[in-house]
Amino acid sequence: MKVIFTQDVKGSGKKGEIKNVSDGYARNFLITKGLAVEATPKNLSDLEGKQASAQHKIDVDTAEAKKTAEILNDKKVLIKAKAGSSGKLFGAVTSAQIADEIAAQYGQKVDKKKISLKSEIKNFGEYEAEIRLYTGISAKMKVEVTEA
Repeated sequence: MKVIFTQDVKGSGKKGEIKNVSDGYARNFLITKGLAVEATPKNLSDLEGKQASAQHKIDVDTAEAKKTAEILNDKKVLIKAKAGSSGKLFGAVTSAQIADEIAAQYGQKVDKKKISLKSEIKNFGEYEAEIRLYTGISAKMKVEVTEA
C-alpha cells in the first residue's frame, strides 16, 4: 500500500515522503496512529499544494533577506550612549539597541537574535556586527558608539 508520511517514523520514512509499505503495517500502525495517510489522488494533490506553498514561502523569505542585505551591507549604525569620565559606557550596547537603531535609521526590521557582535561594546568607538538574515544570507555593518 502506498502511504504519505505525516510525521517522521524511524526506519520507515520522513514527513512528506511517499512510500510503499505492507498493507497490515499501514492499516494497523501508521494510519491508526496518524503517522501516515493513504496515498489517494486527493491526498497526493494536497501534498503537492503544501510543498508548493512551502517552497513559495522560502523563495519570498530569501528575496526579502537579499533585499535587506543590499540595504544594510557595509553601512554604519550610529548609537549614542552615556558614559563616565573615563570613557567607559554605563552598561553595554546590546543587540536589541542595535536592532532598534537599524529600524530607526534604515527602516529595516531586524531580529536582535540575528545580530552577532565579535566583542561586547563597552567603550566608545567603531565595532563590527554581522546580521544573519537567512540561511547563507548575511550583512556586515559597522556600529559606531558616540557620546550622548
